[in-house]
Amino acid sequence: GTWIPCLVLLRINRAATTVRWSPAEDRFAVGSGARLLSVCYFDPENNWWVSKHIKKPIRSTILSVDWHPSNHLIAVGSCDFKCRVFSAALKEMSDKPQTSLWMPKLSKFGTLLAEFDSNNGWVHGVKFSPSGNLLAWVAHDSSVNLVNSNSLEKVHTVLTSNLPYMCLLWLSEGSFVTAGHNMSPDLYYASEDGVTFGAKLDVKKEKAASGNMSAMARFQKLDVQGKAETEGTTLETTHANCITEIRAMESANNKVTKFSTSGKDGQVVIWDTESICSAIAGLKI
Repeated sequence: GTWIPCLVLLRINRAATTVRWSPAEDRFAVGSGARLLSVCYFDPENNWWVSKHIKKPIRSTILSVDWHPSNHLIAVGSCDFKCRVFSAALKEMSDKPQTSLWMPKLSKFGTLLAEFDSNNGWVHGVKFSPSGNLLAWVAHDSSVNLVNSNSLEKVHTVLTSNLPYMCLLWLSEGSFVTAGHNMSPDLYYASEDGVTFGAKLDVKKEKAASGNMSAMARFQKLDVQGKAETEGTTLETTHANCITEIRAMESANNKVTKFSTSGKDGQVVIWDTESICSAIAGLKI
């Protein structure tokens, strides 16, 4: 039950920007401003973690990474407006990857398997679906993007009117939730026809009645705020700043039933999908 620090040899000369453990928890990937991805694995002989680099054709800072359920593929989102999928099978770990729609033939570590253009925005978040057949990502141009491994040449894109999303999480094989600068988690549906908006999951709070305001209180508001009423100053969302991370907490029947969001406001908010569905009429997740 004791945490023991262990040396990790990243071999980078710029700041690390993102990190993600693999599904098997035997390796992790670190993105950085050095325009490369460090895939780290444990070396028991020296009792440290060593890394192998994926460099080409990444041309800018890596902002997001996600592992395929197979443990041998990895998706990378970066500031060069690209979302890429690489082979991450390590011969040092005696990996035996299987061919798939993402990797039609066995490829060595670091092989570029797919590359997608993200219009005109940095790729802030990228995520494989539970089956690994679908890949979704969100970018700084307020877009939500989806690609199916059955047809890699077709990218489904929705340009939203919201502020940019920063992260996303698959709730099931057919739906995922996004969040970011709009300070609220939003639901999207994924299908063979593309991606469609579902609903804003943070329903508006009912404003409490202000009641009669005393003359002294009214004067104090006028003195401090320049107006007696507080209309337009109350947030309609639970978070008070940008949401930077979404994580699954509980799942049942291959569906996430509870997830958490954390943001720059210092809050960690827990969302229950059953409660959300009961609060929003006709919503299905």
